[in-house]
Amino acid sequence: MESQGNDIRKSFVDAQRYPACSSSISLAEELLSIFDRLRTSEQNLKQREEDAERMIREIESLNKQLQESKSESRYLKEGVLPGLNRENKRLVEENKKLSVQLNALKGRPFEDGKALSRNVQMEQAPVIPHTVQSNAVYRGHRRRLVMAIDVGTTFSCVSYSILDPGQVPETKGVTRYPGLESSTGGSKIPSVLYYDRMGKVRAVGAEALLDGIYERAEDEMWVKCEWFKLHLRSQKQPQLPPLPLNKSVVEVFADYVKYLFNCSSQYIQDIHANGPNLWLAVKDDIAFILSHPNGWEGTQQIQMTEAAILAGLIPDTPSGRARVSFVTEGEASLHFSMQNGLPADALREGDGVVIVDAGGGTIDFSTFSRSGNHNAFEEIAAPQCHFQGSIFVTIHARRFLEEHLADSKFIYDLDHIVSCFDKTTKLRFRDSDERQYVKFGSTRDSDTSFGIRFGQLLIEGSIVSKFFEPSIDCIINAILDARKSANRNITHVVLVGGFSASDGLFNQVRKSPLLTDLNIIRPDNHVNKAVSDGAISFYLDRSVRTRISKATYGMFCHIPYDPTIPDHLKRASHAFMGISGSKRIGDAFDIILPKDTQVLENKEFRQSYFRESQTRNDFKDVSISVWCYKGPSSEPPMWRDVNTDKFVKIWTIKLDLSHINPLPLEQQGNYYRIDYDLVFLFGWTNLKVQLAWKENGVEKRSATTIISEEA
Repeated sequence: MESQGNDIRKSFVDAQRYPACSSSISLAEELLSIFDRLRTSEQNLKQREEDAERMIREIESLNKQLQESKSESRYLKEGVLPGLNRENKRLVEENKKLSVQLNALKGRPFEDGKALSRNVQMEQAPVIPHTVQSNAVYRGHRRRLVMAIDVGTTFSCVSYSILDPGQVPETKGVTRYPGLESSTGGSKIPSVLYYDRMGKVRAVGAEALLDGIYERAEDEMWVKCEWFKLHLRSQKQPQLPPLPLNKSVVEVFADYVKYLFNCSSQYIQDIHANGPNLWLAVKDDIAFILSHPNGWEGTQQIQMTEAAILAGLIPDTPSGRARVSFVTEGEASLHFSMQNGLPADALREGDGVVIVDAGGGTIDFSTFSRSGNHNAFEEIAAPQCHFQGSIFVTIHARRFLEEHLADSKFIYDLDHIVSCFDKTTKLRFRDSDERQYVKFGSTRDSDTSFGIRFGQLLIEGSIVSKFFEPSIDCIINAILDARKSANRNITHVVLVGGFSASDGLFNQVRKSPLLTDLNIIRPDNHVNKAVSDGAISFYLDRSVRTRISKATYGMFCHIPYDPTIPDHLKRASHAFMGISGSKRIGDAFDIILPKDTQVLENKEFRQSYFRESQTRNDFKDVSISVWCYKGPSSEPPMWRDVNTDKFVKIWTIKLDLSHINPLPLEQQGNYYRIDYDLVFLFGWTNLKVQLAWKENGVEKRSATTIISEEA
């Protein structure tokens, strides 16, 4: 067809040379056009044939792949998939087990392993060397100042002693404070502060009660802060006044302690000969004793130490912190009673005495017995602390007055009436048969329907007596509990503290038919400053050599899993494989000190543990938690999941094990193990813990850092 086309084109060119052939030219043009279209159609047809052949080849290839896929599918379905399904089911079950263990571990600290107790000869810690006694000359080589600060719920005071070599120490009290002449409490000042809107302290102590302060506080919108001490404890009570906005209890405590310290500094410089030089000589090495209720432990002690640092009493250094020691109010009161009110021959050897420190917020009970050493005592019953101090009498009175005056116009004077009751009526109350009056207004203030005449509110003595009943019942029951738990004969009860100055309280306790065989006494010499004076005596004499543990202390650890033990089998889902390849079970409670155990001051309690890791870095910063079990001693704890709510994390011990050479082991791959002991001293007024380990057969020890964890 191509050659024919060429001939037509040639004829067309030749015809163009001769005009006479024009008709032939038109015919040639038409033929040429028809030929071009035929040629294009032929090319398209050829392309389509090629496309069809290619598609046939692709279909054949796809059919082949389909046959191969069907064959592979049959193989997977009949051969591989059943095995995969079985493996999948196994992994699902294993994942369930791991999930259970993971959930059990969530929120828990890392547990070390309990090691078999190593053969270590138990030795008592060195006895604290006493260079001074209150009735003997000071044997130190340089002058030193000892200052006891007793921050009470309602009133506070400071006692001190200047220790001069070769001189018998004398306990003195700070009796001069700004505004003291307008306050009550003798050498004590109110535990009250006023803050302005910027958080700055504007008035403290007796100054806060001066005439005009209340009006100025109202005008300038100051915030009154009282009863702040009770915010240090872990369990808050809703009736406590709140702390000022953006102020922590440590900051408030620091502000108040700083004020007490500055007043004490000025007082010492004013009344002693060459006072300024004396202060310069001792101010950088003052030994501070801070008192606290019997029920307070590490949490409150650490907060009080932080407050002392914030107040500038001590620097934030190990040596600075070492200058602060603590004493319970009950133990301080014992030392005070030995010097004031408790006859030297009142207690025969082995007889016991219950010290009742009735303060503003708490009533503390401590039970002691005189030991063979005439001047030494041992604690014979666990100390108690109850929140039934004098402020709760005021709280009960407020509740009564709120209801009694609800429909009276004097309900708007409620705060003032309650304050007058607290300062006068509560102190005067003696007997339920005597009518009581609260003088709060002028002679023009009367409403006989509510018992108000000439500015005085009448309250029957039987009603006021009910305000005191909870506190009185608390004292009687606590004394009976102490007699029951003590293993000695109790013969005396000594009431000290500001609340014990109430004749109504003291008379009701003494007349109780349940306590008729006890000699109940109340020292005459300033019972409201028994704690601060007693704290000085505690520092000088340390007459108490043994104490009773208030609760059971221990740690959670993992132990070897034994399926023959029912308790282990019950917790099989919590078992795991240790790094060393042995099967272990966690959440076991390792008791370090049981409740109601008599502890010598220098008695050591040692427990052995180990830690395993695939990397040595895990031995650098180690945290171990110490837990307190507050359940009954008749039910010793064994596992975390039994009586869980009775366990309270009370301390975290920070250790550095990196300086101990770990033992490399290869049985189950490369890993390291460190064996160590923790040595606890519970006999002191604040916990001490040491890390012990063996190095070339010789025991080494290092200090630990104790962080309070109780909330």
